[in-house]
Amino acid sequence: MNSGDLGLPMKEGREALVQEGGGGRRVGVPSTALFTDQYELTMVQAALKAGTAERRSVFEVFTRRLPNGRRYGVVAGTGRVLDAVENFRFEPDVLGFLRERRIVDEETLDWLADYRFGGDIWGYPEGEVYFPGSPIMRVEGSFAQCVLLETVILSILNHDSAIAAAASRMSSAAAGRPLIEMGARRTHELAAVAASRAAYVGGFATTSDLAAGFRYGIPTVGTSAHAFTLLHDRERDAFQAQVNSLGRGTTLLVDTYDVAEAVRSAVEVAGPDLGAVRIDSGDLLLVAHRVRQQLDALGATDTKIVVTSDLDEYAIASLAAAPVDAYGVGTQLVTGSGHPTCSMVYKLVARAESGDPKAPLVPVAKKSTGGKTSIGGRKWAARRLDEYGVAEAEVIGTGPVPGDLADRQLLVELVKGGEVVTREPLDAARERHMSARADLPLSATQLSRGEPVIPTEYVGTPSGN
Repeated sequence: MNSGDLGLPMKEGREALVQEGGGGRRVGVPSTALFTDQYELTMVQAALKAGTAERRSVFEVFTRRLPNGRRYGVVAGTGRVLDAVENFRFEPDVLGFLRERRIVDEETLDWLADYRFGGDIWGYPEGEVYFPGSPIMRVEGSFAQCVLLETVILSILNHDSAIAAAASRMSSAAAGRPLIEMGARRTHELAAVAASRAAYVGGFATTSDLAAGFRYGIPTVGTSAHAFTLLHDRERDAFQAQVNSLGRGTTLLVDTYDVAEAVRSAVEVAGPDLGAVRIDSGDLLLVAHRVRQQLDALGATDTKIVVTSDLDEYAIASLAAAPVDAYGVGTQLVTGSGHPTCSMVYKLVARAESGDPKAPLVPVAKKSTGGKTSIGGRKWAARRLDEYGVAEAEVIGTGPVPGDLADRQLLVELVKGGEVVTREPLDAARERHMSARADLPLSATQLSRGEPVIPTEYVGTPSGN
């Protein structure tokens, strides 16, 4: 049987790709400098004139709350953020655009022409879980250098983390059965590639998107659609053509016409070694049971059943007792299963007292009556475990790290002095997520709505966020 049809990772191919840059092929990436909002450039212009642009600053990415009903979040997109920071360059054509539109003045254009991020970035490693207030990423450097990265960092983390969280819930509901990402046709073509990557971090095994396979080394799968069956004079002819081309281990789509007749023809054509059949419509629970009985009666006891058709985590959970071997998920996955963003923000939390490079940092924070307050100060984070090794609190502080949490700190160094210091294969992020999710209380995997599965506690900072 072709394991790829069921979404089972094909390790030889992945290992070969992962060696190229730690996460698939390091293909050329264009400048990311315009993946930003105009006010970030106009702030730089004003700060340059005021003499505050070079003041040392600390920005943090966090979310004030999880999407309604979600019990944990999943950090995804970190590797893409590192690529974006490396490629944040104001090239001549970009500078020409800014000059033509008179977005900033010549002094600022000269400064942008030499822009290279030279600061430090710390963050939760990709695949880790997070909670309200978690300092998911910390960016340190001059104000001007850091403020320019706000939009590109948020756009990546908000999108990818939302997809990874949905994927994680679906992976948990699937209880070990392989999941195939197949949502490319349901979103923007570039978002589809990022979504496939995030889904892999969240627990999906394969993707139908070849661009994602090429760029990130994710195993790819796919055989045929209803159009291939409709092309032929008889359904049996379509099956025969596919088996002749792809072998008996292929997956045949059996719900174009009559499912029972299609299953019978499929086994007659491919024999009992038929790899799998795919069901894409109808009452999946009922149809899967009937197909399993029919396959067994025809001697195809090892033939697997793949189901697709607008699945989400709830539909997957409802099929737990069905004889289903793999799930293909599209629309609900790439749209975050109802929560397409994580509402992460990028806030200045500390800045130097003066322009002196040795000036001490002072906490700063927005205070308002509209519920958008934040906590100032450069923060650390750690996860406290109970006596059984299960997470019981997300602890965040600005002062010294308590001794009992010293080896449970969550932030890792990603960029030092403008140079990326942490690159890792995508499989490492995927495995980290499985481990982090396993350390949470069992209620984390419940699909019913609820509060964050562990509380956020603040040490050395005002309570609340």
